[in-house]
Amino acid sequence: MHSSRPSRHRLGKALSALAGAALLLGVAATAPSPASAPVPAVEGGTRVAPAAQAAAVTFNEDFDGPAGSAVNAGRWQIETGDNVNNHERQYYTAGAANAALDGQGHLVITARRENPGNYQCWYGRCEYTSARLNTSGKFTAQYGRVEARMKVPRGQGMWPAFWMLGNDIGQVGWPDSGEIDVMENVGFEPSTVHGTLHGPGYSGSGGIGAGYTLPGGQAFADAFHTFAVDWAPDRITWSVDGTVYQTRTPADLGGRAWVFNKPFFLILNLAVGGYWPGDPDGSTAFPNQLVVDHVRVTTGDSPGTGARITGIGGKCVDVAAANTANGTPIQLYDCNGTAAQQWTVGSDGTIRALGKCLDAASGGTADGTLVQLWDCNGTGAQRWAVSGARDIVNIQANKCLDATGNSSANGTRLQLWTCGGGANQKWTVG
Repeated sequence: MHSSRPSRHRLGKALSALAGAALLLGVAATAPSPASAPVPAVEGGTRVAPAAQAAAVTFNEDFDGPAGSAVNAGRWQIETGDNVNNHERQYYTAGAANAALDGQGHLVITARRENPGNYQCWYGRCEYTSARLNTSGKFTAQYGRVEARMKVPRGQGMWPAFWMLGNDIGQVGWPDSGEIDVMENVGFEPSTVHGTLHGPGYSGSGGIGAGYTLPGGQAFADAFHTFAVDWAPDRITWSVDGTVYQTRTPADLGGRAWVFNKPFFLILNLAVGGYWPGDPDGSTAFPNQLVVDHVRVTTGDSPGTGARITGIGGKCVDVAAANTANGTPIQLYDCNGTAAQQWTVGSDGTIRALGKCLDAASGGTADGTLVQLWDCNGTGAQRWAVSGARDIVNIQANKCLDATGNSSANGTRLQLWTCGGGANQKWTVG
C-alpha cells in the first residue's frame, strides 16, 4: 500500500493471545446478491445462460434480515479488541451497535465516538468503537473472483477495508501468511481506493499495489461500488465496477516469495484513525458507516486456473503473441498451454485472459466486427454468454463468436457474425 503504515493484519491486546490459533474472536455476517443477469436470446429464439453461470458461487452473503439483527454467525465471526500495530483509535466490539443488518439488504458497520464499556486501548481509554468481521474457521477461498459491493464512509480518519489473510497465519505468522487487500480507502482520499499484496519482504509500507481514482471528482462515499479481485495461480487482478486497474504476478516481487497459491479467509472492517489515515478531526461526522450490499466468491470448474477454449480444427482461442496491449487481435492457434490461451469465464459475464477482457472492437454489433483484447470496462462489448449448443454469444450484439472464412489456420482472426450453427462458431470451454 502507498503509506507508511504497517498492515492491519492483527489486533492488539485482547486478540494478540489468539495469534497462535490464527483466529480472532467471532461474529457473523451475510451479503445480498444482485439480480441475476437477464438470459439473452440468440437467433431462432434459443435461450442461452450467461457465461457467468459456468462458474460456481462458493460464498454468497445476502444481508436480508430484520433491521438491527446480527449477521450470520455460521458465516462470520466478530473480532474484539484494539489495534496497536496501526495505532488505530477504535475498539472493535461484538455488539449490534457496531455491526448489524439494516432491514434493507445491507450489513452496516458503524463507527461511533463513544465508549459504553470503558474499553481500554493502547493509548488509554478508547475514544471510538467499530467492528471487524472475518470468516476464519468458517470459509476460505483459493482462486476465483472475490468481490464486495459497498458504499464507504466519508471523513478524515475513516479507514474501511475488504481484505484477506492466508489461512496458515497461525502456523507461519504475518507477513509469511500473505495478505491480499481487495480494497482500502482512507478518508483524506475520497476519490481513490487501493489494492495491495503483502508478503515476506514486501509488507506494511513496502506492500506491492496500486490505486484507482474515480473520474470527475466523484467520491466513493457517494454511491455503491463493486470491488473485486480475479485470482489465479501466480496472477491477481484488481477491478472497480468491472474496470481493471492492476495485475500482479511473481514477476513483480523481485525474487521474493509469492505466497498466494493457498487458502485465504475474508475480512471486513472499518478502522478509525491510524498511521495511514491519520486521526479524525472536527470535520469528521459520527456515527459513520460502511454499508455492505454483498460479498461473493465465484470460482469456475477449474478454480482460478483458467481454461482453454477450442474451436474449429481443434485450435485454441489465442491472444496474438501473448501481447497484453489494448487492441491485440484474438485468433485461432495451435493449443500450447500458455497463458495467452487460458481463459476465465467471470461471474460478471466477461471472458478474460492475461488480466484483460475479450472485447468487440469499438463496441460494434455488425457482422464482421473483430474481437480483440481490451481493458475490462463493464460495457456490453465485453458481455458474453455460452449456450448448451456451444455458441459463445456477445449479448449486446446477439451475435456469435466466429472464426473468419470458416478457417482453422493459425492466425485466423475471430469476429462477431450472425449465429448460423457452423463449425466455425462452435466452441468448447475447458
